[in-house]
Amino acid sequence: MDAVIAVVVIVVLLGIIAAGRMIKVIQQYEEGIVFRFGQVLPGPRGPGLHLIRPIGDKLVKVNRQIIAMGVPAQEGITRDNVSVRVDAVVYFKVVDPIKATINVYDYQNAISQRAQTSLRSIIGQSEMDELLAERDEVNRRLCAIIDAGTEGPWGVKVDSVEIKDVSLPEGMKRSMSRQAEAERERRARIITADGEFQASKRLAAAANVMARDPAALQLRLLQTVVEVAAERNSTLVMPLPVELLRFFDRFTPGSADIGPATGSAAAVSEPADIGDDEVKALESQARADASTMADAAGSAIENPDGPAAIGSAADTLDIPDVPDIPELSPEEKGDIGTVHHGSRSKHDDLPATGDGTGTA
Repeated sequence: MDAVIAVVVIVVLLGIIAAGRMIKVIQQYEEGIVFRFGQVLPGPRGPGLHLIRPIGDKLVKVNRQIIAMGVPAQEGITRDNVSVRVDAVVYFKVVDPIKATINVYDYQNAISQRAQTSLRSIIGQSEMDELLAERDEVNRRLCAIIDAGTEGPWGVKVDSVEIKDVSLPEGMKRSMSRQAEAERERRARIITADGEFQASKRLAAAANVMARDPAALQLRLLQTVVEVAAERNSTLVMPLPVELLRFFDRFTPGSADIGPATGSAAAVSEPADIGDDEVKALESQARADASTMADAAGSAIENPDGPAAIGSAADTLDIPDVPDIPELSPEEKGDIGTVHHGSRSKHDDLPATGDGTGTA
């Protein structure tokens, strides 16, 4: 009896083990591949409950979900010789479980390695401006490069690739900041110059309108004074242009006899400058004297009797005779060693009196 119970227990245990090996559950996001004695059976198993042989069959489940895998940062040199460091993320999924299981070992690691090499390749083919400003185009190119070698032979479809960050050297960052600052300053100057140009056109048109009627300038001045006075200023500075004075001068009683007005505004007369007439008279007299002297000198040079006449006039001059100067004696000359010199030296030694004579 005990032996029978032991056999029943063994059979039940073997049935439980066989049922555990035969009954397989595949999730909704998975597909199963059955290997029978090492050979893949055609057609993957869908989600649900499946029975396989307990001996000789093996079920391999493959995840069909989209996998997001980060690509480590890769350093490279762009086409315009700029050193950059770029990292990305790859989104892929398995579309053929049989190929993903048989044709490649650990397809996730294979996708990671291919993404890294493709990322370095795309860095060398692109310029720095493309990596920074045209990321959509770079992402499409990178996705096409990775997917070309994975979907057909490996059964893995790369949905998209996104570049996460592009790291630049510090010197390049400073250069780009200076370039951006210079560009913004250029735009600001252009906008300012355009505004000044439009304002100058408006001011020129306003000046043209005011020039037709001088009263408009006075009204504009009064409006400016009102605007300044509205700010509670204790001091008011009012400019008085010359045109304003001329405007008031037209309505004075003596201005009516000056002359008729021409155009839209009457001409304002100015006092005559009487000093110019005297200067002109003196200049004309000086020119007349200079021309007279020039004519006289020319006639004297052309007349051959001129030098003779001058010589005869010199002969008629009455010059008195000058007597000869007598020669002084040695005593009078005061030579050294003479008596006159000794007496002079004695006189020189005497003290001088008040009247200039010496006393012994």
